[in-house]
Amino acid sequence: MSEDKKMSFLDHLEELRWRLVRISISILVVASTLFYFQEWIMNTFFMSMKNSNFITFKVMCRYFNVCIEDIPVSFQSTTMSGQFSYALMMSLMGGVVVSFPFIFHQLWSFVKPGLKQNEKSVAKGIVFYVSILFFIGILFGYFVVAPLSVQFFGAYKISSQIQNIFTISSYLSMILSTVFYSGLLFLLPVIAHLLTKLGVLSSAFLKKYRKHSIVGVLILSAAITPPDVVSQIIVAIPIVILYEIGILVSRKVEREREKNIL
Repeated sequence: MSEDKKMSFLDHLEELRWRLVRISISILVVASTLFYFQEWIMNTFFMSMKNSNFITFKVMCRYFNVCIEDIPVSFQSTTMSGQFSYALMMSLMGGVVVSFPFIFHQLWSFVKPGLKQNEKSVAKGIVFYVSILFFIGILFGYFVVAPLSVQFFGAYKISSQIQNIFTISSYLSMILSTVFYSGLLFLLPVIAHLLTKLGVLSSAFLKKYRKHSIVGVLILSAAITPPDVVSQIIVAIPIVILYEIGILVSRKVEREREKNIL
């Protein structure tokens, strides 16, 4: 009996190993493709954020009358392997982002067999919803949070005698981390749903700390955007909406639980 359990455990490890191998292969295939086009990707998707003709700045200027000038900033690489390292990091992180639905599907497929039937029904369609929310967050981070952050920190000067000459590492790190964490942030409704199902979170808790969260969001948006109200609102509103959706999702789960008890 103990031997069967031991073999079962080893079988699970073997399955996990092969799923991790598939995940690694998918990331490497995408990352290799991105690495091949590294110069075009760097110039088109990252360096363009410091220019006034970036799509976000053009929309802000046309529809919100908030016009941005080209950011007077230069970049440098201070280490021998600096540019190669960050080209590699950019490619790998891009591989993770592009492969995210496949990665989550593989991890979920490993976890799913161990769940109860009612837990499986609760999480029905989770791969689709998580992937959609993640990519919406990525787009929000790339088109809103990251360019506003680049514009603010790139144009900010404590003294006119100090020139902004950033390392490519700090520039890419800020953009990549901002975009990736925005993608994770947009998973809040799904996280609220699952945690409420597990009894860890409640709508009452989220409502109780709503004001604290709003203040935190406003402080965050004020810190990463230019010193104008429009930019702060553009960043803050979607995050606040996500928080409110999290409350509604949590409350819906609680109502379903109450009906089942009755």
